[in-house]
Amino acid sequence: MAHIGIVGAGLAGAGAAYALRDTDHDVTLLEKSRGVGGRAATRRRDDCRYDHGANYVKEGDGRTVDLLHELGDDGLVDVEEPVWTFDRDGAIEPSDREEAHKFTWTAGITQFAKRLLAETDAAVRKTTRAESVARDDAGAWTVTDTDGDEHGPFDALLLTPPAPQTADLLAATDWPGADGALAALHDAVADTEFRTIRTLVFHYDFALDVPWYAVVNTDKEHAVGWLAREECKDGHVPDGEGLLIAQMSPAWSVEHYDDPLESAAEAGADLVADLVGDDRLADPDWVDDQGWRYALPDEGLAADAEALASAREAGLFLAGDWVAGAARAHEALWNGVDAGDRIADRL
Repeated sequence: MAHIGIVGAGLAGAGAAYALRDTDHDVTLLEKSRGVGGRAATRRRDDCRYDHGANYVKEGDGRTVDLLHELGDDGLVDVEEPVWTFDRDGAIEPSDREEAHKFTWTAGITQFAKRLLAETDAAVRKTTRAESVARDDAGAWTVTDTDGDEHGPFDALLLTPPAPQTADLLAATDWPGADGALAALHDAVADTEFRTIRTLVFHYDFALDVPWYAVVNTDKEHAVGWLAREECKDGHVPDGEGLLIAQMSPAWSVEHYDDPLESAAEAGADLVADLVGDDRLADPDWVDDQGWRYALPDEGLAADAEALASAREAGLFLAGDWVAGAARAHEALWNGVDAGDRIADRL
């Protein structure tokens, strides 16, 4: 039986564990947060549930839909209202794209990772932040966390955090005999750029009467990048109430990333009210936020094939939406599944 370590219990890490579920390998996930799912995250407040990172799982292709149903239809939600678009001037109009299925759960999108991991025997060690990695002369990998505790040894190690955090881990990796492969891999990962997004959450004692679930800025020149109505998801918001998820543009988010919530929410609510054309939205009855410093990859990993092959031969693997080069929840999942399959083939 081989021992496999996975850093990160987001959808890529959960997908890899799911792919390994029918093997006899022992799988351990190290997750820095108190929950699983990564950017596919859900919070609860005042009888509301809201997905404040990834808003839903796009159908992608038939295998994603099939998997969602295999994991259980209980609580599965398909958001029926459409996504419309708006430009730099805030002109909202129907999208000319064909409407796709948009899945979440009554208990929130974090159910995706939870249900994947429930199908496995993997151990999940939460609030465990990986700080450094080492490979010994026998080829076994060990992860040391920020508390100084060691995890392993592992016969294979999969790194799934966003590229900048994975680059930090690679910079703190001791891999004797790497012959330049480690440096090449680190440089390629470090060059993979991510956008920063600050999510603002606005709750109201009324629901909006509009024909869309969400609107997205298509020319990337508005301060609001995405605005979604959480009340369109069954089980998320009590009847008669409204809850908006505003994901601000990267430029606005960087400028206001460290602003106190009160001032950021005031500015954001004014922008939302102006966009929708409803002055009531400038005065929410409560607010919340989340800063996603590494929210969405701008591109995929452009690593040297020889460096990747050397890493895999040594038992070191990478996965995530940034490896796939597509900022979608299902892309992170399937990239993790593919990594899990590669690990199984190697061992």
